[in-house]
Amino acid sequence: MQFYPFTIPSFVNSLFPNLEWRIKNPVGRQIFLTFDDGPQPEVTQWVLKTLKEHNALGTFFMVGENIIKRPEIMQEVKAAGHAIGNHTHRHNSGYSSKLSDYIMEVKECQKYTQTNLFRPPYGRIRTNQIKALKDDYQIIMWNQLSGDFDQNLNRKKSLASLCKNAKPGNIVVFHDSMKAFENIKEILPPFLAYLQKEEFICSPLPCDEYLVD
Repeated sequence: MQFYPFTIPSFVNSLFPNLEWRIKNPVGRQIFLTFDDGPQPEVTQWVLKTLKEHNALGTFFMVGENIIKRPEIMQEVKAAGHAIGNHTHRHNSGYSSKLSDYIMEVKECQKYTQTNLFRPPYGRIRTNQIKALKDDYQIIMWNQLSGDFDQNLNRKKSLASLCKNAKPGNIVVFHDSMKAFENIKEILPPFLAYLQKEEFICSPLPCDEYLVD
């Protein structure tokens, strides 16, 4: 049974003004596809191949531990023109982390990602964590969720919702993880085909890259 929304109501933006739920001023028909939890062998490379086939770019929110295991895949992502985001070092939930521990998780991952884009794992982040991070990072959430992490996902319902609610400026969440692989293989290609047909432009999120002191 599904316990999460495929789309986030617009009023949520005003409740959490320091979080980015959508891009407010997209250029034309830009839409922003994001991929969490990588890099993963096979999965991330399949996503890269599929995006290339549809002339699409996206943003990959990476986990530090996974980058250490496969740094060459992160380089493949960057070389293909996609953006990189910080997704903490060990994919810890902000709800179960002390402030100091959570900030250390972000800083450890930042050694490898070197970007001002950050997404909290599970979308779970406390007010004090937001306050500590907001000056250095764009904290990126989403307003469309594919649900590809759900082993009981109704794929037809997911795809229908993605297509029906696609709008310029939307931030859409997928996962380049083994857990999501079977679902994303069925959902991503037809969604990309729909976006092409409707003349959307799949763009990486705007970001700044910088060197870590």
